[in-house]
Amino acid sequence: MFCWYWLADLCRDEGIQFVLGHALYMKAIHGGKAKDDKIDSHKLAAMLRGGMFPLAYAYPREMRATRDLTRRRLFFVNKRAELLKHISMTHQQYNIKSDGPILKLKAQSNIEKYQIPFEDESVRRMIESDLFMIKHYNAEIRKLEAYIQKVSKRDTENAFDLALLRTTPGIGEVLSTTLLYEIHSVQRFPTVQHFSSYARLIRPKKTSAGKNAGSGGSKIGNHHLKWAFSEAAVLLLRQSDQAKLYLKRLEKKHPKGKALSVMSHRLGKAVYFMLLRKEVFDAQKFFAH
Repeated sequence: MFCWYWLADLCRDEGIQFVLGHALYMKAIHGGKAKDDKIDSHKLAAMLRGGMFPLAYAYPREMRATRDLTRRRLFFVNKRAELLKHISMTHQQYNIKSDGPILKLKAQSNIEKYQIPFEDESVRRMIESDLFMIKHYNAEIRKLEAYIQKVSKRDTENAFDLALLRTTPGIGEVLSTTLLYEIHSVQRFPTVQHFSSYARLIRPKKTSAGKNAGSGGSKIGNHHLKWAFSEAAVLLLRQSDQAKLYLKRLEKKHPKGKALSVMSHRLGKAVYFMLLRKEVFDAQKFFAH
């Protein structure tokens, strides 16, 4: 259930063991022929007794609220991106070339300078409404980022890990906070492969009789971490010439999209070992052949 926060906190305060199940892994329940509370509880008890209960991570309350705030910020960023994409698509629909990249409208000053090139009043009004909402999203996102930065500076317990993440080119204050608060602790992942799978950086394979039967698990994992590492890989390319050369080497073997995915996967593994070994980002190891 989505409202497990209060129950987990209550059990923790009262010293009661709390078990949180992974709903997508419980095929024995949502794949059954009959389903009601009595049948579900019996199957849960059988899975617990047999050691087949798929556990989910019960995130502790100390960092949970800030993690949810970073997710809300990302929700607003995605909504703003939808509005920017709509403006760009409207230009394409009417075959009108924009003065510059539409993404520059994320800056408040560029919104004020933007001249709506459409003659139809309904289209102009539609673009005006998009710009109006973008202004509000810009203001709220800036407020959230300032608050998240303030909270991260007060978090003395995780200050060292945040500083480690910020040694990576392209990972700033907001992105480092997002990564750390989504991960919480790398100690909960027994191997780097488990961490990569949780962050959706690898695609699990399905095989039968030695033949590839496709891949699965596309909805299992943390999509916030997937976004964060993809964003970090793009920012790394902007700030590092070594990263650009490394991407060119990857593009000799893979298409550009696949090459970026390989780079984000490598960045995820680097972050895992940085937090595990308490070491700063080592560009020489990362870009080694």
